[in-house]
Amino acid sequence: MTAITPLEFVHKKGIFGDHEKKNESDLLKILEVKNLTIIQIVQYKGSKININDIKIEGLEIPTQSSKVNSNKETRVLWNAPRTWLILSSIENITETIKKIFKETDFAITDISHSRAIIQIQGEQAKEILKKGSPINFNEFNVNQSAGTVFHGITVLIDFISNDPDTFNLLVLRSFGESFYHHITDSALEFGYNGV
Repeated sequence: MTAITPLEFVHKKGIFGDHEKKNESDLLKILEVKNLTIIQIVQYKGSKININDIKIEGLEIPTQSSKVNSNKETRVLWNAPRTWLILSSIENITETIKKIFKETDFAITDISHSRAIIQIQGEQAKEILKKGSPINFNEFNVNQSAGTVFHGITVLIDFISNDPDTFNLLVLRSFGESFYHHITDSALEFGYNGV
């Protein structure tokens, strides 16, 4: 039995919107990110552990608001004071995390199945996000993340790359379909490739 992804029944593959006379490589790309493990780590108030002494997959745990540390397979996002999200494509990352973050000092929660992740990439990606979110995307940089709203839906935006602009957008699974429709409707103006 295979798991049903949050956007299994709504994500359409193909080219949509204003795409005539445009190269396919110049179109926005929208896809559902699958098979990522998402672990939330919260450090207990009474914990005496110095977070600067901990690394996961060689990555320091960010202590600055909106900061993200990453390598090819894992991203560590500052989510709130003493709270982080670890997104990884490594198969046994949960066991590694449980060895590093002791349960006497940290709450570890696997939230992988409670989120839908949409990736949007292309030159107009920021323009799409500007249509529904109050963040100043002109000052938003690679390896930053921010919790915000997009047309009233709570979303975590993670800026992955600027070659081309690539964002992972994390929403609660129950809002995944509505959020997907908002993003794809906003992208019609520029044309997009659902992959």
